[in-house]
Amino acid sequence: MSLVLTVDGPRWREHLRRTAAAHPGLVPVVKGNGYGFGLGRLARRTQWLAEQDLGHDAGAGTCDTLAVGMYDEIGEVAQRFGGSIVVLTPWRPFGTALEATADDALADRLVHTVGRLEDLRDLLERRPRARFVLERMTSMQRHGFSARGLWSVGEVLRAHPGARLEGVAMHFPLAHGSHTSEASRLLTDVVGAELPEGPGARTVWVSHLSDTELAGLAARWPEYRFRSRMGTGLWLGERSALTVTSTVLDVHPLERGDVFGYRGRTAPKSGHLLVVTGGTAHGIGLEAPTGDLGLRGRAATLARGGLDAVGFVRSPFSIDAKQRLFAEPPHMQASMLFLPAGARVPAVGDTVDVRVRYTATTFDRIVVT
Repeated sequence: MSLVLTVDGPRWREHLRRTAAAHPGLVPVVKGNGYGFGLGRLARRTQWLAEQDLGHDAGAGTCDTLAVGMYDEIGEVAQRFGGSIVVLTPWRPFGTALEATADDALADRLVHTVGRLEDLRDLLERRPRARFVLERMTSMQRHGFSARGLWSVGEVLRAHPGARLEGVAMHFPLAHGSHTSEASRLLTDVVGAELPEGPGARTVWVSHLSDTELAGLAARWPEYRFRSRMGTGLWLGERSALTVTSTVLDVHPLERGDVFGYRGRTAPKSGHLLVVTGGTAHGIGLEAPTGDLGLRGRAATLARGGLDAVGFVRSPFSIDAKQRLFAEPPHMQASMLFLPAGARVPAVGDTVDVRVRYTATTFDRIVVT
């Protein structure tokens, strides 16, 4: 009686191996809810990938580092993965970033992300041999050095010869269109910064570049090594290997006008009321702002608003390949669905498919076959 994620183990593992082999220097991203799998499970799987024979195309260093989103997540992965850990959130002189910086046991494994000159100076005063990447601001306008700021880094690093620069990081937006021209422009800034010579000065950590874009940059900038940080494409890239199911807990016939639910709603017509596992505690019914600003996306938003106005909202639960309607907003651990008369009615104990956003869903059980 749970919300269950079932994973086709052989198919999923083969996808992971294939993806890692195709991306030399791959850095798996393990953050948030672990893309639905949990941080610990993905940390162990990254260790497994690091130990695989991925063939000569994979290159040294593939999966020798994983990326977490925040310093608070380090504890979930550090004992399950033996390599380096890069933190994507920029280093700041407060909170858990300081605690991690002061931890001698982590000093040689931890790679900080730095996006401000004052933070770089502060970090190196506290930990002169700190490992770090320099974040270059992209068109996302989220974190990072400007070109002028990056040009000032060289002087700071020359004053701290023990500092360990691991590379320059670039986080590109998800918007459609090629990022090749922007990446090339930013790489020109890296060259102009005259960073101290070493492997880090010729390493670029990137997010959200396609394989075609990566290949183009590698051909244009052969003296640089590009490391792809990948989360969704790695862990969720083989959707056919992933199945989410809910269990039917109760079934009740309804006549038009019957009252039901927390809010005393009335049935608009005859049918059945299904109670299924999965509610707000799992992430069911919690919707993030949409990024689709096209006509189709706006039309879908209007349609959902119209359904909500009359008491109908499409749920992520599917029966006979058709998404069914919420009878009322989902409860904490269960949801009530309305099935119109004439639809096939599942029995108590049957399972129904659920379409979820993995990065916002917590499963009761994960079964790897």
